[in-house]
Amino acid sequence: MPESTIKSKITEDMKNAMRSQDKERLGTIRLILAAFKQREVDERISLTDEQVLSILDKMLKQRRESIAQYQAGNRLDLVEKEEKEINVIQGYLPAQLSDTEVNMLIDAALKESNATSMRDMGKVMGILKPKLQGRADIATVSARIKERLPL
Repeated sequence: MPESTIKSKITEDMKNAMRSQDKERLGTIRLILAAFKQREVDERISLTDEQVLSILDKMLKQRRESIAQYQAGNRLDLVEKEEKEINVIQGYLPAQLSDTEVNMLIDAALKESNATSMRDMGKVMGILKPKLQGRADIATVSARIKERLPL
């Protein structure tokens, strides 16, 4: 398996952050690399770009959930910290798709899977997830699909 180009870019960015004494960025990059290393050790694999994007996507989702919790607890200092981490993580993800592009992909997936009810949700998500990984919030996409499918 080829070495992940995203992972090597992140490693290079860690070195640059160390040189420039950017502690916040360095901390986030180290968290990212630790998540990669954990997955590689747990599964005894070398990560591909697709797997790296999946991990980054998961980290983004965790940060967004944390922000919601911190806002509910009125911990604005922690909200700010999580938002900074999100900005660093998003820098390694491909450009986000627009709402129009996401809707077009949903329409195509609905046609391709011949989805007629909520029971077909898994088929639709199975088609969309690889196309949207790292490029759109999967939870939002899931909600949009639910709006379109009858019970």
